[in-house]
Amino acid sequence: MKSGHLTASVPSVAANPMFQPTPGGLGAHIQSALAASRPHSAAEGRLKKKIRLLLVDDHPVVRKGIASCLARHDHLLIVGEASDGQEGVRLAREVQPDIVLMDIDMPHMSGLAVTELLRKEMPKVKVLILSMHSNTEYVLRIIQSGACGYVLKEAPTEELVRAIDTVSNGEAFFSPEVARVALNKYVRGVGSAEVATAQLTNREREVLIQIAEGLSNKEISAKLGVGVRTVETHRERIMRKLHIHSVAGLTKFAISKGLVSLNG
Repeated sequence: MKSGHLTASVPSVAANPMFQPTPGGLGAHIQSALAASRPHSAAEGRLKKKIRLLLVDDHPVVRKGIASCLARHDHLLIVGEASDGQEGVRLAREVQPDIVLMDIDMPHMSGLAVTELLRKEMPKVKVLILSMHSNTEYVLRIIQSGACGYVLKEAPTEELVRAIDTVSNGEAFFSPEVARVALNKYVRGVGSAEVATAQLTNREREVLIQIAEGLSNKEISAKLGVGVRTVETHRERIMRKLHIHSVAGLTKFAISKGLVSLNG
């Protein structure tokens, strides 16, 4: 972890009339994370209870570095380390941590797939993603997966500790750079994508899901019990409504909206 501080400022959410988040929506999630990023006082630190942590990262040096950085904080207790996604799931079941510090790119099972599984199987366990990625696609996929926060691996130790404390208290936390990416994406038109999704009929949603799962028009036709030409018509309407004109784009959209589950 670097000892420097992130210097880029995060745009004001409250002052932006375009950013009026609905309860439980992406905007509310980001706004909560930004509000929670204030530093804690020393007195608050002395009163903190032990927070049980599970480290899941396929790089031993990274795990040792994180463990070393957190060792100076008495209220943080590392109860296990896993080197891949499958081992992370097994250890989470075994040690029942409060928070899992999760990498994204790992062998056998991705961090996002593990996050989705833990959200369903162990909803009390919170996941805090640690990654080097800060692009829009990763940010939106992580929010969709159910993670409670996202901290860049290059962030200072103080930021990681603040993120752990924030997530432990039931709030979301994103590194300023990550929050800015998500906020900019929202302002540029995530809302319009939600409107487009709502315009799809139930049958069009079904077809979109099958497309995202890699089925051909003929396979979709057989599965839904409709003609191939009907499937082609649905596909054309979906692309027109969403303003997306490739299978890859439709697949990415379906994943970002939770229509198709992420997997390893």
